[in-house]
Amino acid sequence: MTDHLFDMFEGVSTKEWKQKIQFDLKGADYNKTLLTDTPEHITIKPFYHPDDLSETTAAPTASGSWSACERIYVANEEKAIQKARLALDKGAESLHLVLHNKTTDLHKVFSQTDAPGIPVYLEMHFLSTEKITELLKAAGSLQQPVHLLLDPIGDLNASGNWHYNRKKDMKLLAEILKMLTDENIPGSDFVRSQVGVNMSRYLNSGASAVQQLAYGMAHVNEYLNLMEENELDATLLSPLFYCGAGHHYFFEIAKLRALRILWKTLATAYNNPNAAHILATPGKRNKTLYDYNVNMLRTTTEYMSAVIGGADAVCALPYDSIYHKDNAFGSRIARNQLLILKHESYFKAVNNAADGSYYIESVTAEMAEKALDIFKQIEAGGGYLQQLMDGAIQKKIKETAREEQEAFEKEERTLVGTNKYINPEDSMKNNLELDPFLKKEAVKTLVEPIIEKRLAEQSEKKRLKQE
Repeated sequence: MTDHLFDMFEGVSTKEWKQKIQFDLKGADYNKTLLTDTPEHITIKPFYHPDDLSETTAAPTASGSWSACERIYVANEEKAIQKARLALDKGAESLHLVLHNKTTDLHKVFSQTDAPGIPVYLEMHFLSTEKITELLKAAGSLQQPVHLLLDPIGDLNASGNWHYNRKKDMKLLAEILKMLTDENIPGSDFVRSQVGVNMSRYLNSGASAVQQLAYGMAHVNEYLNLMEENELDATLLSPLFYCGAGHHYFFEIAKLRALRILWKTLATAYNNPNAAHILATPGKRNKTLYDYNVNMLRTTTEYMSAVIGGADAVCALPYDSIYHKDNAFGSRIARNQLLILKHESYFKAVNNAADGSYYIESVTAEMAEKALDIFKQIEAGGGYLQQLMDGAIQKKIKETAREEQEAFEKEERTLVGTNKYINPEDSMKNNLELDPFLKKEAVKTLVEPIIEKRLAEQSEKKRLKQE
């Protein structure tokens, strides 16, 4: 074989491809027939060409390896330890521990889960310097790598209120960040990420992929600003991005790749050399109560998007999580989905598998550009917190969510088993262990919360009444 084997073949330009397509359309309008607009206002073309990559920015390389993660609520220490041991014994490679209780003994949990060296994603829904001191001691003595998902702004998004008030929350967070980034404090070198940015809430509330990216960047920028305001070294901040993976397979791949581009762009402004660390999990927006086994198909493609998009860890979501309490069967199925992808489908074999895909590369660049424009608008309007207080971010998300909901009700947005191919014999009334619907509480809030809501909720309520 010679290096000049293909020299006899002339390349085909974008213009020539388009002319050939228009000829084959026999008079049909190319734009109306073959171009598809998306909620992100990105136009999907019928073909992509090397010309489309001429002005793209290459996504920073991901870590090259990803771990199968299991989420565990630590309400009861003994039960959490038991679940963690089982998960690790059955193949989980990292743990996502969720804490709401300040009294949890972190040293006990870390030491008894038999997870030395296993990455732990610790989600803390409170601010406590005493607990951070305990965390540092535990991480240092056990040499336990920890990614801290400490996100008071994310908690504000969820509840509409600060833990205390804005001034006190930000003061406490600054004190915590000072402890976590001080290399002279034992254990700080085992804390790989000091803050979290919960972007999954944006997806679950109906935000588009571009909005998720823009709000995620504006969100983390508040933490970078906080460090500078408190004379802390912003170059040391290493954030954890907790991302939801949605239904649009290729766009979700592009979203995570665009996230790395955007973080690198923002971090460069602070001379921060740290790469984005991404923990991804399937979103809840498209999960359904009826024909619930389809949720396994949905989560599988979402896991695939997360891996190909370059997530550092992918957290399992059981197919029955919206209506069942934690159970061994649902967790095992979700865990095995990840393990099959990794070990039997060879999703661990290739790094940056999307590199060179004209379609994904083009969408990645366009998504990053649009998100950066929104980010700049947010900063010009006073920053993320100011826009949140003004209700501007909530308004934009609700507008996008309403458009998607209308598309679902018109059957333009399909959920199999729910608005198409419905099984009339399907019965769920007696299977509900958890309330699967949005809960509204009459609580006074400082700001309007960003509310997570599934697309199928209204139709499911009607079906339950008719059973």
